[in-house]
Amino acid sequence: MRFFALQELANRRPLEVNIPSNKLSDYYGSHVFDRKKMQEYLPREAYKAVTNAIEKGTPINREMADLIANGMKSWAKSLNVTHYTHWFQPLTDGTAEKHDGFIEFGEDAEVIERFSGKLLIQQEPDASSFPNGGIRNTFEARGYTAWDVSSPACVVDSTLCIPTIFISYTGEALDYKTPLLKALAAVDKAATEICQLFDKSVNRVYANLGWEQEYFLVDLALYNARPDLCLTGRTLMGHSSAKDQQLEDHYFGSIPPRVTAFMKELEIECHKLGIPAKTRHNEAAPNQFELAPIFENVNLANDHNQLVMDLMKRIARKHNFVVLLHEKPYNGVNGSGKHNNWSLCTDTGINLFSPGKNPKSNLLFLTFLVNVLMMVYKNQNLLRASIASAGNSHRLGANEAPPSIFSIFLGKQLSGILDEFASHIDSKQAGIESKTTLKLGIGRIPEILLDTTDRNRTSPFAFTGNRFEFRAAGASANCAAAMIAINAAMANQLNEFKASIDKLMEEGLNKDEALFRALRQAIIESEPIRFEGDGYSEEWKQEAARRGLSNISHVPEALTHYVDNQSRAVLIGERIFNETELACRLEVELEKYTMKVQIESRVLGDLALNHIVPTAVSYQNRLLENLRGLKEIFSPEEYEVMSADRKDLVRDISRRVTAIKMQVAEMTEARRVANHKDNFKEKAYAYEETVRPYLESIREHIDHLEMEIDDEMWPLPKYRELMFTK
Repeated sequence: MRFFALQELANRRPLEVNIPSNKLSDYYGSHVFDRKKMQEYLPREAYKAVTNAIEKGTPINREMADLIANGMKSWAKSLNVTHYTHWFQPLTDGTAEKHDGFIEFGEDAEVIERFSGKLLIQQEPDASSFPNGGIRNTFEARGYTAWDVSSPACVVDSTLCIPTIFISYTGEALDYKTPLLKALAAVDKAATEICQLFDKSVNRVYANLGWEQEYFLVDLALYNARPDLCLTGRTLMGHSSAKDQQLEDHYFGSIPPRVTAFMKELEIECHKLGIPAKTRHNEAAPNQFELAPIFENVNLANDHNQLVMDLMKRIARKHNFVVLLHEKPYNGVNGSGKHNNWSLCTDTGINLFSPGKNPKSNLLFLTFLVNVLMMVYKNQNLLRASIASAGNSHRLGANEAPPSIFSIFLGKQLSGILDEFASHIDSKQAGIESKTTLKLGIGRIPEILLDTTDRNRTSPFAFTGNRFEFRAAGASANCAAAMIAINAAMANQLNEFKASIDKLMEEGLNKDEALFRALRQAIIESEPIRFEGDGYSEEWKQEAARRGLSNISHVPEALTHYVDNQSRAVLIGERIFNETELACRLEVELEKYTMKVQIESRVLGDLALNHIVPTAVSYQNRLLENLRGLKEIFSPEEYEVMSADRKDLVRDISRRVTAIKMQVAEMTEARRVANHKDNFKEKAYAYEETVRPYLESIREHIDHLEMEIDDEMWPLPKYRELMFTK
């Protein structure tokens, strides 16, 4: 199987990719029902109804919905579309869609094409088979999808895709989009109230997201020859290659021709869908790459990321590749993350995380910066829960992935400014004057350039000049999980900050003095979350413990912090979830973790007993035959000398084969015991503590055998082949 796959690689050639036009603007957004196309295909009153719904949240009545649906159908038919789907994001690792044709019977049973406003606005897919955490029963199948008017419809693979939320029959959210929209609304409201302390003209605050999608490519033939990759997304065994990323020659290197062809086609399809793909490059590990777009508002950016992950998978197959989005497909080299670059911007065009050009805007910047510090400090466990998964747990803590300990990197200059601010005892000493402006030493903020401080690659939450980079999210994750936590927590923190200012003003302080006291208190209180050093060091682990910071590497334990008191204050207090929905999220995530470890365990057991052990025994028999031949030819003295190494090898193979078979049996029994746990939390803990350790111990024996057994006999493609075949 392995050598058949290697032979198939010999005929691989880059595919020709046809660019629609040498002018990007000719086809950018051609498959998106954007405002320009709405103006073309919709009556004026229908267009106004859509824009009011997007900008003001005004509901769309049935008459307008019919006009919008008809115009949307006419546009889609111009692209030869015959079907439509409500595209949504259930609590799985992907998206969901059910395709329906425009076909209907008209009068006299004639066949017509129709798409009504009712079909546009709401659909009723089966809800029982999606993860739901007990909200729905198998015999209660009804669930609803409802049009998210803020995210434009698009055409993917000749199907009209309408972005929607997904809720149960009783109204609970069963998806990522619904709570994300609530979190964005919450942070908009809270941030706007803070901004109006400085500028009454601010009416909206938008959260922006720039994701960086890392991924691996592996040749299709090699992928098909690795059952572990096919079934789990990662290699459950495999000795490290003599050369991997230690020379750092792949990072930003010349992109291989086959990969370039894949990237070109991917970018073309992205641009047709209005996804502003901008950056592509080789990443640190062999056969690892990255795609990054221009920043967009969080909801649209998240939809685009989900579309991109699906496009990657489909386009890669055309180029005889498979995209690996697992956070750690190969042991010992960089894993794949999805850095979430997050910022807040006003409707007046101000980036709230960007230092200003005058004292007043600097104090606005400082206010939001300090509140981010407090947000992360108070909600580190919620943020940790939002990125916890079976795959991401293999990645965190090495090879440029941040550790499990949350901290914020600001850089020495900005940290020094905060320390100076906190050292003053009143607002006049700090340089705050009567019109909420900031002078004196803090007035140096405009001198901060984007590159006055180096980036800390070990920081989970780093300030990078005009945004925060949340580096802990995994490559396969839905960005919404992290964005829900960050934006909801920020809304909660800003609301508490505003309440503290209001209270101080009620006690007789003027606004400037109240603002100073609230900021000074927050800077002092959040100081433990600031860290400028090496997040991988043992010294930091000890220092973090002294500071009272969490260090949770146990995945189920991390997930349970979704329902601790602080997380509940944020997620329920800000009305992102109700009690039932939050309990549902926890159950779904724990079950997802359990099932992934269960699958890995079963796959490893199968490969170990049916591929590796028979190969090892066959090679051992070959060695024994060789020993018998040596004994027949050489004298006893010569035989003892010449056979010693082979005898040791036979013994080692026997020892490892016995250990593998014994540990597979023990792992199977541990799995059986865990499966009989009634409580989903207890089951997840059992898989983490009694099943998962066997994955590493069995792998260790197999990886040693790979180095001992004849290369021609080894049944699975090796790391040197998986990672270096272009």
